[in-house]
Amino acid sequence: MSHIPQDAGLVLLGKQRETSIYQLKSVGLQNNYYIVSGEGTRHLMASPEVVGFESYLSMKPATSAALEYFCRSGLATEADILTILRGGLNYPLEECCYKAGIRVPNMDFISCERKIEDGVITGLDIKYEKLHIGKDITLMIGDIIASGDTLRLCLSQVVDRFRRRGGSLKRIIFFTVGGTKAIPLMERFTEDIRRLFPGFEGFLCIFYEGIFTVYEDKGVTGINIPDIDFGWRGGVVAPEFRHYVLSFVEDALFEKCIIYDGGARRYEITEHYHEVMEYWERLQAIADRVDFQAFLAEKIGYSRPVTYEKWLEINRYGELGDLRRLYGLEQHYLDVVSARGLAEICRRRIRGIKADLGKYIQ
Repeated sequence: MSHIPQDAGLVLLGKQRETSIYQLKSVGLQNNYYIVSGEGTRHLMASPEVVGFESYLSMKPATSAALEYFCRSGLATEADILTILRGGLNYPLEECCYKAGIRVPNMDFISCERKIEDGVITGLDIKYEKLHIGKDITLMIGDIIASGDTLRLCLSQVVDRFRRRGGSLKRIIFFTVGGTKAIPLMERFTEDIRRLFPGFEGFLCIFYEGIFTVYEDKGVTGINIPDIDFGWRGGVVAPEFRHYVLSFVEDALFEKCIIYDGGARRYEITEHYHEVMEYWERLQAIADRVDFQAFLAEKIGYSRPVTYEKWLEINRYGELGDLRRLYGLEQHYLDVVSARGLAEICRRRIRGIKADLGKYIQ
């Protein structure tokens, strides 16, 4: 289920330096949803080999470009940054605000820890917080949104604190490597927050490279993780990211997830390596039994054959002009990988991961 309105489509707002800025347009949306596409985030999200400080650096250009655009548009001249302790540490918001000329009066945080019993995640728990409460505050947050549970819990607590202590919220700017579940969640939160703070203007939600979907089941292969792993089917992917995956990173389309565990690849590289390797080794073990055409359709987001007009409709590209070259490139890519086969893809990918990430393993 995509959670994206049927009439929604991408509109190119323009370019800020080398970053393309799109908006998802729909009559029924209360909030503004954007997609930014830049060289660094394309590389990050197509390549699990990007780890450590490089993963932080890769997000800076696109983040700065979005903030400069908002600053010029008068949508963000001052904001308190709220860090959700876990994934939120990956986002370079403070540095990018400084470069964009956005004043940051306060740095806040809230913890969100998984409760695990017998190896199973049973819930989430907030233990620590530091919140500056004021009137008409703009909050800026960065976090991964998959199921949306972390965001739901943290925002509920933050809004409650503002209500209890006499503060109010004006706007929330949210940067995310995220999925479509963010949209209905933020739409509902906007209604709830406006009942408490009538002057609340809503969310500006910025997705890096696309609004992805989370797997609802284990997928064609049976090895994906529901509500955690991101994919393309039913989402909206920036044309530049699509072109990058099809042209420059040979097997990126077949990765387990668009981001894997963002925290692990930044802070626990060994864990990230094992997660990536486990996926490819399990996929290799069942490669001969996988319906490769069904797997390919799952990954690209549609079954073939597909006309150019239908391809535009599926991908929400109807307002973006002539994309026949991208359509042709994609069909050629699918022909090539179909002839190659999954077992060969797995063998090549495992060799590459061992060579590039194996240096982190003792």
